[in-house]
Amino acid sequence: MGEIWKPHATVASLCERDGRFLLVKENVSGLIVYNQPAGHLEPGETLIEAVVRETLEETRYQFTPKALQGVYRFCPNPGTDEAYLRFLFRGELGKRLEGALDQGIIAAEWMSYDEVLACREQHRSPMVLQCIEDYRNRPGFPLDVISQEFA
Repeated sequence: MGEIWKPHATVASLCERDGRFLLVKENVSGLIVYNQPAGHLEPGETLIEAVVRETLEETRYQFTPKALQGVYRFCPNPGTDEAYLRFLFRGELGKRLEGALDQGIIAAEWMSYDEVLACREQHRSPMVLQCIEDYRNRPGFPLDVISQEFA
């Protein structure tokens, strides 16, 4: 029997204010790219705890998830086993707290939809635009779609 495939579990937040979306500008292997605030699920963490933590670490904003927008599978290098399962949450931001941004994050930036489209070549992955399109075109799922007992 072969080895079990283990995709990376990640979370991301999508926040919109006055027609602008919160993205992070980051340095990834020497490239400057844009992404939603996102990161890996850590051991012992729920999906909700992870997205709140990642949003704070990358933007310094407090984040309150309101809905699970979608679940995405991304394979950056076809032909390899590398894959990411992204759990995207839409929600609201609270206060912006003092402190440094996470390693590799250059800035948290608010961008209009047109600005997001204009920098599409700089998106960390195709999921960046797809997540915004999904947010714009359909409602998210209630958070109780995630089991509270096995979160």
